[in-house]
Amino acid sequence: MLLPFSRKRFRDLSEQEILALAISSEEDDARIYRGYAETLRADFPDSAKVFDGMAKEEDAHRQRLIDLHTRRFGEVIPLIRREHVAGYYNRRPVWLVENLGLERIRSEAEAMEREAEQFYLKAAARTSDAGTRKLLGDLAAAEAGHQTKAEHLEAKHLGEDARATEEDAAKRQFILTWVQPGLAGLMDGSVSTLAPIFATAFATQDTWTTFLVGLAASVGAGISMGFTEAASDDGQLSGRGSPVKRGFASGIMTTVGGLGHALPYLITDFWTATTIAIIVVFVELWAIAWIQNRYMETPFFRAALQVVFGGALVLAAGVLIGSG
Repeated sequence: MLLPFSRKRFRDLSEQEILALAISSEEDDARIYRGYAETLRADFPDSAKVFDGMAKEEDAHRQRLIDLHTRRFGEVIPLIRREHVAGYYNRRPVWLVENLGLERIRSEAEAMEREAEQFYLKAAARTSDAGTRKLLGDLAAAEAGHQTKAEHLEAKHLGEDARATEEDAAKRQFILTWVQPGLAGLMDGSVSTLAPIFATAFATQDTWTTFLVGLAASVGAGISMGFTEAASDDGQLSGRGSPVKRGFASGIMTTVGGLGHALPYLITDFWTATTIAIIVVFVELWAIAWIQNRYMETPFFRAALQVVFGGALVLAAGVLIGSG
């Protein structure tokens, strides 16, 4: 990785270097679009066709730039890439985007075209050389044309029915991979830790001891739920997605669910800590009921009855056991 002070400034680039930079940028963008297409092809074939078409457009523009470079400067193109130029727009690594879903990939592609267009427009405004200004203006126009072409490709390959189908599939995948295991973890962490935390609280009336028990119960439950979720299904047959993602979602939310009512016991006054912890418990339980209603389409009152009533019973059991 080049340090900022070791990069060349854009205003110091020659016209040949600017053209070479544009060529390498178009090549990189074409590879990114092909990567998106391969990521989406199995589940979203119509969107994959859109990105295939966008990659071909980038190839066509790259070839035009190469032809222009050959006419003006010869066949030897200097090696200069984004990371060699200070202040030049950077692309996020593909692996940081492709796992975030269909809409995230679409929005990233739109941002790519806007960034390139704006960069070339600003660069053209800063130069006084007529040839360089024309070159950068042409590149800005080409990037704007990419956006229009992308809209045309979407209209061709991604009609309303196909878009609706893919959006439904993306929503379902999001629920199966993230929401469902995360919700299961949140429920387990919020409910299963109630009894040991409140039993310890009322048995000892020592807030620090209660916090340590709550911390241990939350972290332990999170590790257990995470590994259990990841090992229970590899996602190949069920279509539930990556076991690693599901494991992290379940484990983290389990820990969060338990820590919610353990953290108030950092307060030294027992009754203040306990009152806040009970309030947090009911906020957690109502939040779970809302998530079930929002994403799992469970009727709200049924979800509330199941979760809130069940959680209240576990809370009461912990208080009674600790008080005895």
